[in-house]
Amino acid sequence: MGRRKHLMAEAIKENKKKIAFASLSNHGVSAKKTIIVLDMVRGMDVARALGVLKFTPNKSASVVEKLLLSAIANWEAKNEDRNIEDAGLYIKTITAEQKGMLKRIQPAPQGRAHRIRKRSSKINIVLGEKNS
Repeated sequence: MGRRKHLMAEAIKENKKKIAFASLSNHGVSAKKTIIVLDMVRGMDVARALGVLKFTPNKSASVVEKLLLSAIANWEAKNEDRNIEDAGLYIKTITAEQKGMLKRIQPAPQGRAHRIRKRSSKINIVLGEKNS
């Protein structure tokens, strides 16, 4: 009993081994601002994307660059026998989602208070291979 589920779980594990990804769960910039940077590199090959991110003057760009390097390192760890140039790695999917929100109070005139929402985001990168 449970043989079908076991086989399906094994198949899912094998498919996950082929996927190289990286995620950052608590980036201190809102998802709306981060998506602007992600749209610039979506679908690019990794070498070109690293060049674009290096010279983009945005707080999110440096974080995304570091995350992309992490995803590349994860791919290399799973594929020790293969060369990164031959694989033709590109950014398959890259997303930013709104994470939690810190709510703070800013004093205002006449005894009032304004709410400040400090937003954060979660970034996911999945790499694909053009030559697979």
